[in-house]
Amino acid sequence: MTISTADIRRKFLDFFAAKGHQVVPTSSLVPHDDPTLLFTNAGMNQFKDTLLGIEKRDYNRATSAQRCVRAGGKHNDLENVGYTARHHTFFEMMGNFSFGDYFKREAIQFAWQFLTDELKLPKEKLLVTIYHEDDEAYDIWAKEIGVPADKIIRISTSDNFWSMGDTGPCGPSSEIFYDHGEHIWGGPPGTPEEDGDRFIEIWNLVFMQYNRLADGTMEDLPQQSIDTGMGLERIAAILQGVHSNYEIDLFQNLIKAAATVTGTEDLENQSLRVIADHIRSCSFLIADGVMPSNEGRGYVLRRIIRRAVRHGYKLGAEDVFFYQLVEALINEMGGAYPELKQQRTTIEKVLKLEEEQFSRTLERGLQMLNDALTDIGDKQIPGELVFKLYDTYGFPADLTNDVAREKGYTIDEAGFEKAMAEQRKRAQQASQFGKDYNDTLISEQLSEFTGYDNEAGNAKVVELFSTDDKTEQLEAGQTGMVVLDNTPFYAESGGQVGDTGILEMKGGVFRVTDTQHMGKAIAHKGVAEVPLKVGDNVNAVIDSERRQAIKLNHSATHLLHAALKQVLGEHVNQKGSLVEPERMRFDFSHFEALTHDEIEQLESVVNEQIRQNHSLETQLMELEQAKAAGAQALFGEKYDDDVRVVSMGPFSMELCGGTHVNQTGDIGLFRIASEAGIASGVRRIEAVTGEAALAFSQAQSEQLKQVAGKVKSEPSQLVERIEQILDQQKALEKQVQQLKQKMASQAGSELLSQAYEISGTKVLSAKLEDVEPKSLRDLMDTLKNQLGSGVIVLGVPGQGKVNLIVGVTKDLVGQVKAGELVNYVAQQVGGKGGGKPDMAQAGGKQPENLDQALASVATWLEDRL
Repeated sequence: MTISTADIRRKFLDFFAAKGHQVVPTSSLVPHDDPTLLFTNAGMNQFKDTLLGIEKRDYNRATSAQRCVRAGGKHNDLENVGYTARHHTFFEMMGNFSFGDYFKREAIQFAWQFLTDELKLPKEKLLVTIYHEDDEAYDIWAKEIGVPADKIIRISTSDNFWSMGDTGPCGPSSEIFYDHGEHIWGGPPGTPEEDGDRFIEIWNLVFMQYNRLADGTMEDLPQQSIDTGMGLERIAAILQGVHSNYEIDLFQNLIKAAATVTGTEDLENQSLRVIADHIRSCSFLIADGVMPSNEGRGYVLRRIIRRAVRHGYKLGAEDVFFYQLVEALINEMGGAYPELKQQRTTIEKVLKLEEEQFSRTLERGLQMLNDALTDIGDKQIPGELVFKLYDTYGFPADLTNDVAREKGYTIDEAGFEKAMAEQRKRAQQASQFGKDYNDTLISEQLSEFTGYDNEAGNAKVVELFSTDDKTEQLEAGQTGMVVLDNTPFYAESGGQVGDTGILEMKGGVFRVTDTQHMGKAIAHKGVAEVPLKVGDNVNAVIDSERRQAIKLNHSATHLLHAALKQVLGEHVNQKGSLVEPERMRFDFSHFEALTHDEIEQLESVVNEQIRQNHSLETQLMELEQAKAAGAQALFGEKYDDDVRVVSMGPFSMELCGGTHVNQTGDIGLFRIASEAGIASGVRRIEAVTGEAALAFSQAQSEQLKQVAGKVKSEPSQLVERIEQILDQQKALEKQVQQLKQKMASQAGSELLSQAYEISGTKVLSAKLEDVEPKSLRDLMDTLKNQLGSGVIVLGVPGQGKVNLIVGVTKDLVGQVKAGELVNYVAQQVGGKGGGKPDMAQAGGKQPENLDQALASVATWLEDRL
């Protein structure tokens, strides 16, 4: 019986667990702690600091089945997916790791035992490579494992020497290959035919034993470690007796599902491979919080989705289809990765919305590309066209390249990059606004912030800046920046605006209008009412009423963030905020507009937490300790090793350096004023708290009273009254429509008296006054019915415009086409139009020519009747 992919994964983890390894769950595809990576692309990513000795864990042996994506940045397999047997955007890397515990001997023994004893692979089908100088590994393979010498290949290139960078940990590696047999072309590693498909690498064992110095010399690491990786899809293909990864059980089921939703019966079509691969990477990326956008990880996700959609439409899909494959993916992988089930609704919504948006431009973009291909003689698509498709229709360059390759063309990548560079330059130039003077000034002082506990305090002036440069004194009336040795003033950061207030001194004050960071110093910007010099003592007093309003709004952002995750899903992440005394603004990742019910639910959740009156607790913690405790951190934000953690009961815990209320009950009331989209995949909520929220509610109540008064009702009965008014309006509109039809019928009878005959055919050509253009079609239908057989041309002049309509009864459409006649008349009044053979409409801009144009109808018809 063939072993399933799921069983292979389970068997691998169970094997190493029995060998004393800690089974570690897969980490997110978004490597939050490694800015050097776009996506997690190897099993060792989550153990990087442990392998480097920076991080200590409570185990020294680990094993995992790691989800990986290679579709952007340095590791990008996107363009090969669907065209080769083993390239994927998403794959699973199974590995075992040792952090200063076992080394080469055990790593090699474990690998051989798992492959030959557990998986029952024939030993004669396996061969290995080693780094050419690694005699220790050779002896283990040859003398202890018993691999024949002719099946141990020494490789002198970097293929068998791993390094994390130009300097740092590194070491030789040993790779295990499987021989598919002589019937498949290809040679063993190290030969000119090594790129063939006969010998396939299935497992790489990295022996991390050296530290490479800047001068190139290598010294032994104090802690030797093991890092291995085996592709699940590759080993599944071998065990299931197939050559391509796309033939394994997991992919075959996804391919059949893709064939069903796209309506194709050709299960060998490469487009089905693309779709089956892409549903995995897209679904897992969304489950890990990535949303489609025009930059970074979101842009890579958008590229993958659009590539899948294009291949589906190529297969003949007539409606949105991609999201329908999430169910099939859950059936295959939901057991090992329950997050797919948990995030199913979000994944399906995001995929469906993205496909619907792209579908609107896909057909036009493909038509433009296909039209261009017919005019290209040198088989290379110009970079300018590739850029236009990207800029106008959202076609990533690799998608255009995908289409081009299928038709035997290439793209001018250099030309495309040049056009992109020019666009970036234009964008940069357009965004270069004037800089505030203090952006160019640098302080070397260190200010102590005392504002968490104090609203006033004595301080010394340690530095002064005018609008131009550092100074020893500010004169009365002069604007400048004051740096104190300590201050209760909060400097703008983390979305919270800077404090205002006064610096009191003998004879007057320095009025602080803003507070900003200047290096490690806190700079008070404002105007001196009396002279102020370095060394002066002042009493720094913040505007406490303004600070309190800011604190209410800032604490509310934390509650809102937690509420958004509860109401909308864990995919929600903060994308920015602004906390002012009057309001708060909160930007977050989400794929669609919030419904009225969702907004009400958010308000209810936040206000419930306010009524709970949680005490706010602040703690200084190590960054990793805070994350382990569940504190929310902003991705991409740089934090110190020690961070401030703000907790509001069990509901919210975030890293934050801002100022907050003492109890959530201090916030009083929370109301959402607006919700809107500000970018692809990013929404914005504006809200108010405290007295501002009360004023907002009172204003709404007053508006209800005014509306109720206008319709002679009470606010409590307003909905019922409006429904009555709407019903009355519908009845009146119906009566008006009936009257218009009656009047049109009467007008039609009068118009028919103007009809004349041409070759026995009735013709009516007339100008109408005071007729609404939108009623012309109804009038035309009435006239055609009354006329029975004939041709009708009507023109309605207006202020600088003309509306035309032509009707031809069905018995005459073989002789006269309404579209041709309406265009003939429209050209004489400066316009054009079209429609069906029996009815067509047009517009024009020269009403003064209408009489002459209508008179010419008889001449035009005489040639056709």
